[in-house]
Amino acid sequence: VQLQASGGGLVQAGSSLRLSCAASGRTFSSTIVGWFRQAPGKEREFVAAISWSGRITRYADSMKGRSTISRDNAENTVYLQMNNLKAEDTAIYYCAMRDGNLMYMRGDMYPYWGQGTQVTVSS
Repeated sequence: VQLQASGGGLVQAGSSLRLSCAASGRTFSSTIVGWFRQAPGKEREFVAAISWSGRITRYADSMKGRSTISRDNAENTVYLQMNNLKAEDTAIYYCAMRDGNLMYMRGDMYPYWGQGTQVTVSS
């Protein structure tokens, strides 16, 4: 499977971005998709995840109320809408996928990863 993350960019604090994660190479069904990020000099951290149906979502505390994860299974794509961006949101954002219906906040539980998209928020 291949995951292609896109939608990053350079924005001002308070702006919004929508990241996309497009999957190809295999069925998208029965998968959990998560977003993670890694800032320079910091460890990778969980951002959000969504179940196959889209009915179950989970967010890092830092992103609650400012972001929405969604998916379009017909298009094999997961989205992360981020609003009111802050300088501390600056990082490379990665999407990751795992089979099944168990949702984890640990990156090592996701075997499939995209290449990342850079988000830079200027204050």
